[in-house]
Amino acid sequence: MFEFLTPFSALLKSEPTVFIIVSTILGLMVGSFLNVVIHRLPIMMEREWHANCLELQGKDVPEQSKYTLVTPRSACPKCQHQIAAWENIPVISYLVLGGKCSACKTKISLRYPLVELFTGILIGAVAYQYGYTSLTLFAWLFVFALVALTFIDFDTQLLPDDITLPLLWLGLLFNLNVGFTDIKSAVIGAVAGYLILWSIYWLFKLVTGKEGMGYGDFKLLAAIGAWFGWQLLPAVILLSSVVGAVIGIALILLKGKGRDSAIPFGPFLALGGIAALFYGQELSQFYLVS
Repeated sequence: MFEFLTPFSALLKSEPTVFIIVSTILGLMVGSFLNVVIHRLPIMMEREWHANCLELQGKDVPEQSKYTLVTPRSACPKCQHQIAAWENIPVISYLVLGGKCSACKTKISLRYPLVELFTGILIGAVAYQYGYTSLTLFAWLFVFALVALTFIDFDTQLLPDDITLPLLWLGLLFNLNVGFTDIKSAVIGAVAGYLILWSIYWLFKLVTGKEGMGYGDFKLLAAIGAWFGWQLLPAVILLSSVVGAVIGIALILLKGKGRDSAIPFGPFLALGGIAALFYGQELSQFYLVS
């Protein structure tokens, strides 16, 4: 692993502390990019949906400026000041700028450095737990995907197929050889993860006439099952449901939200996935002992 970094890779392998520090810095940097993904991917999806709708209606799709994860350059949404490189250093730039745009002094959301910090901490924790191994590299990819999905779901109540489906297939491929579980458990986990929430969705809809969750939730739990096997699905579902219920009740009591207010379930599933990543062995032993 990381042999392309030789001889630096030798230092990372021999010095766990250095590896953890470097991993955390990498996590902060990727967290900065994830902020871009979280903001832009839903907009890209919306543009694509509108274009598809126009095509189905036989109408011409108007020309639009190119909008991707890298184009155009990041800019202040109010004054369109383009973000310079020194203004884009994870966490540090936010502190130096005092949380404001350098040009118009508009406040920058605190969530940007929090996403960077959250990602950095998780990536450092993965490096600490799994060390300098191939497991670490794949676990990083898993964490990156869950961070992006969590905040996209918070903002839009969507879990994009562009992330959930590759995450599912990557989990199955990873477990073909050396992974978190065997391939049989991974395949059963993917199928069971999807069908469990799919069944709950339809049962709830038949009883109440309402949709209790989205199809993206099915795919995310299927992906978690593909990564860690069917054995951990009960723990993931239980943890997600309990935390979701507690937060839902808190929002009703503290913020006066109605019982019919939509609360995204994806972030709670992601929390269950993170728990499986760090405590999967302990959870498995608990079930075996029980």
